[in-house]
Parts: sequence; C-alpha cells; structure tokens
Amino acid sequence: MKTRTRVLTGTALAVALGAGAFGAVSASATPAQTAQASVAGKKDGPREKDFTTSTHLTVDAATRAAQAALRAAAAENQKVSVAVVDRNGNTVVTLRGDGAGPQSYESAQRKAFTAVSWNAPTSVLAGRLAQTPNLKDIPGTLFLGGGTPVQANGAPVAGIGVAGAPSGDLDEKFAKAGVDALGK
Repeated sequence: MKTRTRVLTGTALAVALGAGAFGAVSASATPAQTAQASVAGKKDGPREKDFTTSTHLTVDAATRAAQAALRAAAAENQKVSVAVVDRNGNTVVTLRGDGAGPQSYESAQRKAFTAVSWNAPTSVLAGRLAQTPNLKDIPGTLFLGGGTPVQANGAPVAGIGVAGAPSGDLDEKFAKAGVDALGK
C-alpha cells in the first residue's frame, strides 16, 4: 500500500473514531444537560424559564406503595392487581397478586392512569359520567372505583390503581393504603 493511501486511510479512521467517541459522549448526556448546553450556547435560543421541572415517584417509592396496597388487600382475603403510574401515565410498577384475575392487571393500570390524569379518585370521576358520558371514550381510561392520585403540593405526581376486589370501594380502599404508605 502506498504511503499516501495509508495516510488517507489512517486519517479517515481517526476522524471516524473521533466522531464515534463524540457521538457516544453526546448520547450519554441527560436531556437536562443537552438542554442546558444548547441554552448556554445560544443567545437567541430558549431561556431557562422556558423549561419546567416535574416531580416523579422513585421506583422504590412506587414499589413500596404497590406492596402496601397488595398487603391491605391480602389482609381482607382479596386477590387484586396493583399498578402505579407516573405523572405522565407511564407504568412504574405493576404487581399481580396471587390468584388475581387476568382482567385485573390492565384494569389496575387504567384506573391509575385515570386517577392521575384528572387528579381525582376514580370513584368521584365515575359520578361525572352521568353529566358527560363521552368521558368513557377517552383511550386508556377506566371510570370505576379503585384508582387514586398521589399528590405533592396539591399537584398529581402519580396514580395508584387496584383491581380485582368485588367492588370499586374495596379497590379504592386498597389504593389509598398505597398512598398512605408513602407518607411513612
């Protein structure tokens, strides 16, 4: 191989490796770091006040809440599933209790999503269906008792849904046990 070819090949390889390393470093940056870097680098770009911060439960806290709800149900010999979703409705934890019915898993998730979306217990929201029956048509929602929001400073940060007990009142009682476990 000619010297010129080796030099060009070596240079191209060095550039490719450098670009790959830069991409890897950029890809490992958090969204906040990326936003801060782009804000800092632009005079006319977004300002810091253009961004919001939201509060989310940790996985440990969500698991603790779900386990407390499951224990409350087990104490009353109820076989349920429990779901905890974040502020955006994304599932953080779902626990299917021993013997819980197959429908309970999805129902718990949908109740949790509904509770956090409206920042209200699903039993309260079920009452609103009389005035606005089209609410039930919103994808991912379930207007049956058993979902309750988790709040921080009055704002919803998560939802806990329980499904599988013979009534929505019981499901909601167990969901509230999960919320109560977060204060301990």
